Amino acid sequence: MTDSRPIRVLLVDDDPLVRSGLQIMLGGAEDIAVVAEVSDGAQAVEAVGEHEPDVILMDVRMPLLDGISATAQLCKATSAAPGTDPIQPPHPQVIVMTTFDADDTVVAALRAGAAGFLLKHTPPERIIDAIRRAAAGEPVLSPEVTRTLIGHVTETGPVAAEPNPAADTFAQLSSREQDVARAVAQGMSNAEIAAELYMSVGTVKAHISSALTKLDYTSRIQLAILAHDANKV
Repeated sequence: MTDSRPIRVLLVDDDPLVRSGLQIMLGGAEDIAVVAEVSDGAQAVEAVGEHEPDVILMDVRMPLLDGISATAQLCKATSAAPGTDPIQPPHPQVIVMTTFDADDTVVAALRAGAAGFLLKHTPPERIIDAIRRAAAGEPVLSPEVTRTLIGHVTETGPVAAEPNPAADTFAQLSSREQDVARAVAQGMSNAEIAAELYMSVGTVKAHISSALTKLDYTSRIQLAILAHDANKV
């Protein structure tokens, strides 16, 4: 975040004990404010319009509307609009929180536009750091986890027909956006991409935001998957 206001967080979990624990934990971070908590995905969609959170901590398995469906709805409804600041994320960043590791459900959430995922037993300091990273448009997943998830998606997903539609989509990006997308697919952080491509971190963020807007994507993970599907990594 570039201003002095706290990072606004929405908690979405059907377990009140989990929500209470997160409330207490995040209450110790001066730059983070929990603006609302809800118990299912349908309420989350409504709460976003009312409370305008920067980051959403989203459970996966909930009644009425599960976390994946809610993530897809939120990311589609709040995708970048013309005139949006290219440096800051134009929509709430969704971090999926789950009790299980990278299975098909988590991969589906990332495809839906989630910025990343955390296990519920993740240490508090790492959850706080993930919220700060997501709010700043930084990667939430570690390079190792990113590569593992992308590998899972590309191995289990459908084989692209010839001509490769992903390659056609990738070609819509500018040369520099393509360079950044390839680096994202390799699990690099913004700082690492900046050093690799000899540009500022701000320029890296601008290229990522521009690419996401151009492709109507909401997550750098989606951009990374595209690079792999297009056989560019």
